[in-house]
Amino acid sequence: MELIPQVRRLQVLAEVADRGSFSAAAASLEMTQSAVSQHISALERTVGMAVVDRTSRPPQLTEAGIALVRHTRVVLTRLDAAEQDLAAVAGRRRGRVRLGAFPTALATFVPPALAAFKQRVPTVTLGVVDDHMPQLLRRLDDGEIDLAIVYGHEALPDVASGDFERIPLFDDPFRAVLPRAHRLAGKDATISLSDLSNETWIGGSAASGWFRIVRQACRDAGFEPNVALTSDDYVGIQALVAANLGIAVLPGLATTRAPSRVRVREIRSPAPVRRIWVARPDDAYPASSAQVMIDTLQQTTRRHRTQSAG
Repeated sequence: MELIPQVRRLQVLAEVADRGSFSAAAASLEMTQSAVSQHISALERTVGMAVVDRTSRPPQLTEAGIALVRHTRVVLTRLDAAEQDLAAVAGRRRGRVRLGAFPTALATFVPPALAAFKQRVPTVTLGVVDDHMPQLLRRLDDGEIDLAIVYGHEALPDVASGDFERIPLFDDPFRAVLPRAHRLAGKDATISLSDLSNETWIGGSAASGWFRIVRQACRDAGFEPNVALTSDDYVGIQALVAANLGIAVLPGLATTRAPSRVRVREIRSPAPVRRIWVARPDDAYPASSAQVMIDTLQQTTRRHRTQSAG
């Protein structure tokens, strides 16, 4: 797609920022160093201030340049997505799907879904991004990814905001993770959150979505969890539980490969449950490859839907 002059100049500025010099940016863009300098000068005349400090070695972006580059990356990502959509409409390309997923999804149901997708449409270019929830939604909004695996709960109203279509996949009930010698570890029946009200807890950081869900569920059950240690690494949390440093309540997906020195127990209703969706922008072009990915994810997670319904 032919870039209009101002966008081209912004692209040149972003390349200077990424490559660290005019000469390296010129080589990357297959331009002369003089042409790169001319684009930067024209951009500076347009904005009325310097965007590159030419006296520094290597050249450094000014405050205005840093601000411009931040927005430029969004613009270029959107233009690339537009080019992909136009090519798909014209039938010139087989398609591309960029899927973002949070870590426990990527470690459990996403890989078999990707394998099934590649079998169905082997010519589609597939990209995968591993990131946490807020970043996934930002990337989706900025056009860096086409689809995002996200989760939601009443304790996370920010996830429900934004212009996204959310296609349900399955519900992921939280489970209690206990030291092997814990008084409730040998109990065959399910336990309740109130059974854990006087325990020492291993929780997540204040910003972690999963622990906001847990904390809200505990408050609904009439108590505040006594958190002694915090981590957002599920493997690390279970190792801390195994060392008898406390108990934890984690998303079910995070407990599928629990270490032998802990016991995982189901929690009686009302247990915390996160809803897992695949999301895409409301205004996204309905590419057939993206729809195939959504269908494949729904088929792959059918087992999880059956388990949560049972």
